[in-house]
Amino acid sequence: MKTVLITGATSGIGLSLVHAYLKQGDKVYACGRNFSVYEESETLLEARQKLQLMEVSFDLTDSQSILTSLNDIESLDIAILNAGTCEYIDNAEHFDGALFERVIQTNVISIGYCLQVLIPKMKYGAHLALMGSSASYVPFQRAEAYGASKAAIHYLAKSLQLDIPAERLTISVIAPGFVKTPLTNKNDFPMPMLIEVSQAASHIISGITKNKKHIHFPFPFTSFLIVMGSLPDRIWQWVALRMKR
Repeated sequence: MKTVLITGATSGIGLSLVHAYLKQGDKVYACGRNFSVYEESETLLEARQKLQLMEVSFDLTDSQSILTSLNDIESLDIAILNAGTCEYIDNAEHFDGALFERVIQTNVISIGYCLQVLIPKMKYGAHLALMGSSASYVPFQRAEAYGASKAAIHYLAKSLQLDIPAERLTISVIAPGFVKTPLTNKNDFPMPMLIEVSQAASHIISGITKNKKHIHFPFPFTSFLIVMGSLPDRIWQWVALRMKR
């Protein structure tokens, strides 16, 4: 039995990961703000009663809440920092600084505080996974805040991989394409190769089990973006502008 911590565990990919790890017989620390959704699941209710599921409530915008709430967590085999948000800049010529701050605070700054308290709790040979996005491979319209935050996560993971020996801690960055979640349900544009949260969770768990440092899916979509990101900027700009039209 492994001890697994998952942030953003009340919905979407995070909730699907909770179900998957509980099904494997692991102990799960599910972190989030609102756990009322669990009342609808007999599986989660039973796991809670058996102390297989531990709920940890905190607000990602409150650094002290993060540090206090995670302080009593026991040693971990796996930590998946999945929580995040997405908001779009609808008019870049009238840039919304407050929106930009909200996204960076939730998707980047909060991760720093999670790492501060969780890295010392990771067992030798444990696995830490940070939720990035395939949006970090190439720039997209309206994604100045979201894309910048996920590009920061990718850089953060790669820097940690250099500074922390792999035998001490395997560090992965996760880069999903479009996954059907409450966040993507708000999108008002086509989402090619959209997958279900159960599929995303399966890809993530498989990647962690194989100690992959870069977990991206669905492969045809993310591979296309990786190739586009390796080409001169003008090529992707030409493609992206025509996608917009």
